Amino acid sequence: MREFITGNQAVVRAAIRAGCNFFAGYPITPASSILTEFVKAFAGGRGVIVQTEDEIAAIGQCIGAAMAGAKALTASSGPGLSLYSENIGLAQMAETPLVIVDCQRMGPSTGGATATGEGDVLFARYVTGGGYPLPVLSAGDAETAYRLTFDAFNIAERYRTPVILLSSKDVALTRQTVDLDAVTPPALIERDSLTSGDGGGWEGPYAVGRPADIPRFAPLGGDTLVRVTGSIHDERGVLTNDRSKIQAKLTHLVEKIEANSDALERFDADIDLDAETLILCYGGTDGAVREAMEILRNGGRRVSRLTLYSLWPIARNAVRSAITARVRRILMPELNIGLYANAVRSAVAPLEVETICRYDGGLIAPQTICDHVESEAIAQ
Repeated sequence: MREFITGNQAVVRAAIRAGCNFFAGYPITPASSILTEFVKAFAGGRGVIVQTEDEIAAIGQCIGAAMAGAKALTASSGPGLSLYSENIGLAQMAETPLVIVDCQRMGPSTGGATATGEGDVLFARYVTGGGYPLPVLSAGDAETAYRLTFDAFNIAERYRTPVILLSSKDVALTRQTVDLDAVTPPALIERDSLTSGDGGGWEGPYAVGRPADIPRFAPLGGDTLVRVTGSIHDERGVLTNDRSKIQAKLTHLVEKIEANSDALERFDADIDLDAETLILCYGGTDGAVREAMEILRNGGRRVSRLTLYSLWPIARNAVRSAITARVRRILMPELNIGLYANAVRSAVAPLEVETICRYDGGLIAPQTICDHVESEAIAQ
């Protein structure tokens, strides 16, 4: 059925279909309607919804619920993500599945609460102390937000990690016509859980054979003794000063994401093998890029597009595959000061990345992208 819905509504629809049964949040523009949509969706006891006293309490309650076995989601904007920071680290260290939606707005600080921006693309990756990898996805419209919410839950469950789904003011609050019934979601992945009576030989909630393996999950309050802590610990959850165990634990936190980076890549490509210009985009610039591509191609220009839905880890395979033999120019429009272009430069070297930046709260127009492509052609 075709519906006229916002990105926030799409996130909630997908979350419930993915099995989300716990939401805690604190109102903040432009994420507030995720909270109110969950209030309506969970009416009658279909799930637990908590409006907490602040963002710190919200993510804390979600982590506690997830530790007990729930599928949990919280949502905020940049200022709230700042307050989430310490507890995101707890979820990382305790290997707790959790989905965090960041509806970005113009910043920093309170910034422009009703203006768009995508300035959290680096912050989302490095949001907590230690610098350990965190999967980050980015949606550019309601339909993509719907699909990526399923992906976010699957990644969180499969790899026992918090996952951040980036949205923006325009994605969160803009309505578009979407036929959700026509969107085929991925098969749901549930965490590999220890069930009653099968604990023989189980070495603990964090025990793995190889660094990239994922430990089996046992819920707090279940039949098996489980310890959780934000401090460095061994496979049993017991604090340790053993250097070899410390090294093993922290290497595992890296390898379970980085060694599986190929499986985490999400993207959409429109490649012309004879194109000399490649436009890389993500999030709120995707629609403008697609429209610009149509204009340019109708005018005889050979261009390619790569839309990145997974920002971290960087989708290096997708990026390198998009750089076909004749590509000599890469453009990246961003609704920030060129943050993600800096991150992807290592993946495209020796080619340079030219940025088209807007960070005044407005959107980049398709014609602006066309003008950048045409300016190079005229200069030649």
